[in-house]
Amino acid sequence: MRRWLKRENWQTPTGLLVLMSMATPLAFATWQTLLNNFVIDQAGFNGAEIGLLQSLREVPGFLAFTAVFVLLVVREQKFAVLSLALLGLGVAITGWFPSVIGLYCTTVLMSVGFHYFETVKTSLSLQWLEKGEAPRVLGQLIAVGSFSSLFVYSLVWLMSEWLGLGYASMYLVGGGLALVIVAFCAVAYPMFPQPHLQNKHLVLRQRYWLYYALTFMSGARRQIFVVFAGFMMVEKFGYGVGEIALLFIINHLFNLFFAARIGALIGRIGERRALVIEYVGLTLVFTGYAFVEVAWLAGTLYVVDHLFFALAIAIKTYFQKIADPADIASTAGVAFTINHIAAVVIPAVFGIMWLSSPSAVFLVGALMAVGSLVLACNVPQHPAPLRVALVGNRVTAS
Repeated sequence: MRRWLKRENWQTPTGLLVLMSMATPLAFATWQTLLNNFVIDQAGFNGAEIGLLQSLREVPGFLAFTAVFVLLVVREQKFAVLSLALLGLGVAITGWFPSVIGLYCTTVLMSVGFHYFETVKTSLSLQWLEKGEAPRVLGQLIAVGSFSSLFVYSLVWLMSEWLGLGYASMYLVGGGLALVIVAFCAVAYPMFPQPHLQNKHLVLRQRYWLYYALTFMSGARRQIFVVFAGFMMVEKFGYGVGEIALLFIINHLFNLFFAARIGALIGRIGERRALVIEYVGLTLVFTGYAFVEVAWLAGTLYVVDHLFFALAIAIKTYFQKIADPADIASTAGVAFTINHIAAVVIPAVFGIMWLSSPSAVFLVGALMAVGSLVLACNVPQHPAPLRVALVGNRVTAS
């Protein structure tokens, strides 16, 4: 059917990225918004069990390097659509399995789709977008995702507070809406050419060491936010489903209005300065988490923490500037795996730490932010294939 459609102005690679960026939060934001309340209300989780669930969720991310082998038989664009469909399906059925084992299984299912999709989306974005426009467009894609997330959080609030729907219905709505967009993307968009033939084998290059290190630390930082900051809101401060949804709405309103501007700012000030700003801010935020005792202040820290995610665009655009174009697809998978090395371990290990000292979890996160700051100071002000890292004042290329 797709081959009979006349090519329209909206049938562009950027248009497809926009639609897929809308579909992802419809499924994942539904899962994430409901998760902490669902596991406590329906499955009786404690800190150790939520930590293990989050570790299982990250296992597919750890295996993201296998995407390069799938690309031997499936084109990247088609792989992205199939992965997004698996994400939607996994979320849609989550509410029907309110048990420890059921949640572990549905979480892994949706996570396989999510992580493969994010791997391929990163690769396609860096291939399809010009270097000069990449920070701005990537910021716009974050804003699009935030608009979609705002819709989800508002819908969850409406379904929970006004319609009184159960968890199964809410999960089905979020996952089902994502599947509708997936079906449209599969039918309405042609297969777009790739500007550079991609390596179909694993690529690990010494010259990318700083990118790998920044990616690893980013994965560690994200887990503390995703797993434990949200869990603290429910366990320590008693946030309900509606309050969590409203908190997420505030987060994504900030992204909607500022993410594209932050992307443009990265283009102006450079990746090094953007990352330094991010990690100084995160050090302060994580230290605040460790000692906060007031619910509204904890919520404020959560919003500020979320806003810093947009600055992480700088890691991707730094790699785009230093990379061999043929390495992008393979390295996207390798980077996702590196990102999830810490992600597989941290939720389970820190979940046990949480049982005795929640503050210690966040203080370790502050130390991680300091380590990331040291790494960020080694990013050249103007990255290029022959300017990949600073060692002292010396620019290295290998």
